Amino acid sequence: MGTEVKSSKAGKINFKDSFCKIENGELILYNIHISPYSGASIFNHDPERPRKLLLHKKEIRRLQSKVKQEGLTIIPLEFYVNNKGLIKVKIALAKGLRKYDKREKIAEREYERRIRKQQKYENI
Repeated sequence: MGTEVKSSKAGKINFKDSFCKIENGELILYNIHISPYSGASIFNHDPERPRKLLLHKKEIRRLQSKVKQEGLTIIPLEFYVNNKGLIKVKIALAKGLRKYDKREKIAEREYERRIRKQQKYENI
């Protein structure tokens, strides 16, 4: 939609937890937040609606086989505007973290927090 284009060209895109799914032979982008365009009237877009990405059938089939076989996830890495003024999305295949990796990461974060807190009280 037009307001999405204007808002995304202004850099008001948040794709922190976004991912792509292949449904009915189409690549759909979920959980992406494009802020409403401030210069628009009441006919603004829905900021978190699913968006269809345009790819060739061959590319979609290749991605689908990778996702099914290897258990990978399709995620957006970057949004940019090309020289024709079109908005492009750079996507990648990523492997999700396993449970033990997540636990390890959380433990590291908590350990670092405790150290910072201790250093803060020692400096006083």
